[in-house]
Formats: sequence, C-alpha cells, structure tokens
Amino acid sequence: MGHVEIPESDISGPVGLAGAPRPRTAASRNHGVAPGHVWRAPAHVQRDHAERPRARHRPDPRAALLVLMDLAGTGVPAWLVLRAGDQPGPGAAATSAALMWAGVRAARGRYARPLPGESSGDPYAPFGDWFALVGGLAVLLAVTGGGLDPATAVAALVPGLALAVLTGAVGRLRTTGGRRPRRVLVVGEAAGLDRAVRLLNSRKGHPYTAVAVVPVGPAVPDCGTPAPGRLAPEPADDDVSTVLGGAFAHDADLVLVAPGPQLDDDRVRRLAWGLHDGGLALCVLSELSGVAAARVRPASAAGLTLLHVAPPLRNGPQALLKTVVDRTGAALGLLLLAPLFFGLALAVRLSSPGPVFHRQTRHGRHNRPFTMWKFRTMVADAEARREQLSAANESEGPMFKMRRDPRVTRVGHALRRTSLDELPQLLNVLRGDMSLVGPRPPLPDEVSRYDERELRRLAVRPGLTGLWQVSGRSDLSWQETVSLDLWYVDNWSVATDMGLLARTVRAVTDGRGAY
Repeated sequence: MGHVEIPESDISGPVGLAGAPRPRTAASRNHGVAPGHVWRAPAHVQRDHAERPRARHRPDPRAALLVLMDLAGTGVPAWLVLRAGDQPGPGAAATSAALMWAGVRAARGRYARPLPGESSGDPYAPFGDWFALVGGLAVLLAVTGGGLDPATAVAALVPGLALAVLTGAVGRLRTTGGRRPRRVLVVGEAAGLDRAVRLLNSRKGHPYTAVAVVPVGPAVPDCGTPAPGRLAPEPADDDVSTVLGGAFAHDADLVLVAPGPQLDDDRVRRLAWGLHDGGLALCVLSELSGVAAARVRPASAAGLTLLHVAPPLRNGPQALLKTVVDRTGAALGLLLLAPLFFGLALAVRLSSPGPVFHRQTRHGRHNRPFTMWKFRTMVADAEARREQLSAANESEGPMFKMRRDPRVTRVGHALRRTSLDELPQLLNVLRGDMSLVGPRPPLPDEVSRYDERELRRLAVRPGLTGLWQVSGRSDLSWQETVSLDLWYVDNWSVATDMGLLARTVRAVTDGRGAY
C-alpha cells in the first residue's frame, strides 16, 4: 500500500505530497502506466531547471590568468626585495618561491571553479597558503643550505600574499549575490532526518541548508523542518512524485537521501532515476562520519559501489614535514617574540605574587606525560582551591570550565582572552612534546576518565592551537570538543595545519570562548 493514515502526526491526510491529489488504493493505480507518468511532478508546481548542479569542480576559465598573476605577483617583488637586500641568487630564489606559491595554490584548489552553492572563497585561505609556502621554503633552504636571511626572505613573500588577498576580495565582490547556499530536501526515516537536519543547519562552513524533509514510515521527525509529504514504509508508485513535488514547492535544488531499512538500495535507485529525469540532483548520505573527502576514493566492483578509505597520516613525508615546520616555527616564534615575552613576564610578575610561569603536567602523544608551560593567569594557590569550586564546574565532561573563575587575575583575564598565555608552549613544541596544531593537551585526571573513543585524541601530539580553538574554544560542549579533535586526529594534513594556523588569527582576534 502506498498510502496509510499516520496517527498523531503533524501531517494530516494520506501519504504523499500534502495537498496534492493521490490515488487512495492499490486498485486505483494504473501499474501499466509509463515510468515518465509515474514520476511526473504535480502540475500546479512550476520549476525552473535552467541551473542544474554539475557533478564535479571544473577549471575556472580565468585559471591561466590567476596563475600568471600569482607567479608575477610573487616572483617580481621577491626578486626586487632580495636584490635590494644583497641576498645571494635573488633570481633563482624568487623563481622557486613563485613556482612553489602557484603549486601550493593549485594543490589547494584555488584555481578551480566552485560548485553551485559553494562559497566564493574563504577570506583567510590565502594566509593558510602563505604559511604553507613559508614552511615549504624553510625546508628547501634547510636542505639546500641556502644563505638567505630569513627576515628578508619572509619580507620578500609578503607582496604575493597581499596580491592573493586582494584577488580573493575582488572575486568575492564579483560573485556576491550570484551564489546561494544549496537548498536541500532530506528524505529518510525519522532518526536519520533529525540527525542530518540538525547537523546541516547548526554548523557553518558548508554550502547546504535543509529547507524541508520527506519522512519515510510512520515515525514523526523532531527536527522542526517543514514536511510537505511522507513516503510509505514500502515502495510505492508515487515515491518520486512526492519527493519532486516537495522539492519544487520549497525551491530545493538537491535531494539528500538517508538510506535505512525502509529506504533500501532498490528503492533509492528508482528514486534516483525519477529525480534525475525530473532535473533534480541527488546526494546519498554515507554512514561514514568524521572522514575527510580527500581520504575517500570511490570504486566499482561486481555491480557494487565501494568507498576506499585511506588510513590516517601517521608516518611518511607529511609527518616529517610537520615536524620540520613545528620545530622551525617554534624556534622563529621564540626568537621574534622575545621582546613580547619579556613584557608579558613583567606584567604577570607585577600583577600578583607568585611565579611568572605556570608548569602543569599534561598527557601527550601515546598518553605520555610531559610538563607544559604557560604564563601564570591565576593566583599562586589556584590548584589547591580548585576542589572548593568543583560544584561550579560548567562542563559536562572531564574538563573543568568556569566562565567567571575567581582564581583568575586581572592580567590573567587579558592573557586568556588573547591566548597570549599559551605562547610559552612554543618551548614544548621545540622540545617535541607538542605540535603547533593538534588536539588540546589534557590533564592526568581527565585522561583517567577517558573512554576508548576519547583516548584516540592522544594518537597525535597535542597542539598549541587546533580545531577546538578556531571553533569556539570553551563555548563548545565536551562532546563537540571530542568530535573536533577526533576529526583532526584522523584527517590532518600539512595543508590543514596551515589553514588552522591562519584561522587561529581570527579566533584570537575576536576572543570568543576564551575564559
């Protein structure tokens, strides 16, 4: 039966598109009708199919011009700066920098045309590219033994970054109003619907918005999204027309299907035929979660669609490059920030009695303990007073968080808000206990309460910054923090690290979640 009455539902009437005429019994259906008639959308709903989503990225027709601009905008100024600074081999160094800059930008998809509905570019993306360029050139100089002055070499690369930022800003201005988030109709059983809609509409950084749902079966979804129709538990002739009608009524340009027992492979395949014939794109929700797209490779075998998932990076060239970038970046940071260190140390020492630095045992990679350094932001006896404040803990997990902790000093508040108290951890990065980017280093009593899932956070070195910091820091729940850290543990790459370092600048500037 294609139509059943659903008790206690916010959708009245038979299964199918709400308000549209539907056959009431199996006998009233013409099973001999051509598939095109079965899949036809309701006649009163109009849909413009002029813009249909493409299946993959296509090269931007301006790609050649963008490459030439990056090459010239980096190479020429770099040559002039290096020559003016009497650096050895300015021509070869400038050429290498320009070629590596274009290579980094191409590898990170800066010359590709976005899919319909995708954002026209992250304004902070050039900074991540630039950090990757600086790291790569630092490795190249270390290997070749180049005699360039580091400060002059970095200054020579600044014009290329400025041009990339300006080009990106112009590109965003050109496409403002020309793209919109993809409007998604979600089809599936109630539990799958609720999860998909909640995640799509609560998280940012992606081009999808769930505008409506079509539940399968009698269960009522709890996602609060309009439900223009409902599919019966068993396949029915009006599956496609119901989904098409709901998508057209809510101006959706993509149907996201969450497979389940009532939405099996054969039913999804028939739904795909009708949706594609009706001019609508289809996306199938995978059961894989926390896996970056770059690690997934589709394949076909024996009529099956297979997804090969690459293992997380643990060794190899990228792991070696990450170590080199960590040690080099920490050494340069300690050298360049020495005057700031002195000023902050003086402010901490004069603001309250006690030591300048706070040393604390944390657990790092493979659960190994190490001593982490920070500027002291609390009163000297803060650890002894923590037990008295345990009832005021605002975290539901093993971490202790308190928005207005009375142990924090006035200078400590400023240091925490700007994350300057974390700078001494560059010493830990230089020693190899930590990385520039990674999960938050936990305390021993936190680790003692970890389950198997949470212990996986310790598969990599903890970081000075990470996904948790650029995504809200202390405003995140414990489960959100764990999920972000686990995503990083399984999907990190040097390119990801560079992007997170660039996003850290924005997170530190606005100070949200820092207390």
